[in-house]
Amino acid sequence: MEREIRRIGVLTSGGDAPGMNAAVRAVVRCAVSQGIECVGIRRGWSGLINSDFIRMDATSVSHIINKGGTMLYTARSKEFMDAAGRDRALASCKLLGLDGIVAVGGDGTFRGALALSRQAAANGMDLQVVGIPATIDNDIGCSHYTIGFDTACNTAIECIDKLRDTMQSHERCSIVEVMGRHAGYLALTVGLSVGATAVLIPERELDFENDVVEKIRRARLAGTTHYMIVVAEGAGSAMDIAKRINEEVGIDPRVTVLGHIQRGGSPSARDREIASLMGYEAVQAMIERRGNCVVAEQDGKIVDIEMEKALQMVKPFDMEKYDILQSLTHRSGSLR
Repeated sequence: MEREIRRIGVLTSGGDAPGMNAAVRAVVRCAVSQGIECVGIRRGWSGLINSDFIRMDATSVSHIINKGGTMLYTARSKEFMDAAGRDRALASCKLLGLDGIVAVGGDGTFRGALALSRQAAANGMDLQVVGIPATIDNDIGCSHYTIGFDTACNTAIECIDKLRDTMQSHERCSIVEVMGRHAGYLALTVGLSVGATAVLIPERELDFENDVVEKIRRARLAGTTHYMIVVAEGAGSAMDIAKRINEEVGIDPRVTVLGHIQRGGSPSARDREIASLMGYEAVQAMIERRGNCVVAEQDGKIVDIEMEKALQMVKPFDMEKYDILQSLTHRSGSLR
């Protein structure tokens, strides 16, 4: 007979994303409403190894839905990658009497959760794990949307709009590097939204002459005297691109690397809503013994997918959106 879910842990791991606090809040409040105790594990898997935790109730998550970052802090743990480290984490689970863990984070967070659950089963423990996808890169294969993406896009757009004002005043070329080491979702959405002259993404091999040089030339022939290039960090170094533009076009670009500013800020309405819905579904999945799974957004609906299957899924990049951007910049070299 399966044991009733009485106490669960919740943690945030990996890179932080706006909306993580909203997800934690939803998990805690949904659990409490169902008579389930909730333990907040601080500093991700590292905190589970080192028994860094706090008891949580409905009051402890008041007034955090609007805050960026994560009240539980986050960290990456090399120790957790080894079986010995996971044994220590399981010892903490046993000590605290945890029946399950909700892990908010990305692909690495979910792989760690699955490894922990399997190791628990091998040791005769019944530990359910449920993942909630939160990453500004929007690169989780099983989910069409991940918590934090909308806010990160809006933050980058706001910065670029301000940057454009000064670039236009001085008739300069601006190169803005946004996050996205392995995925260009952020760069593409931001580029479309700000009317970039060109957008460079890791999913498409760079043809510098056609993708950058010719677009700047067409923009100049159309009367434009300032240019905005948006680069995903995985598509190349913004400094290297600036150097090539200077060599081949003869203009002196200015480089701005937005960096971790994209991770911060109050989450948008969409991120608060999706995080709340996913947090609720995570607890329901655990109560109904549907773990181990990842909660995902697919076609506007919140679903849960068996974790091993979820980790094997690959999200096809929306090249149609990239083709639209190419079409919109084909003649003028700018979307604006």
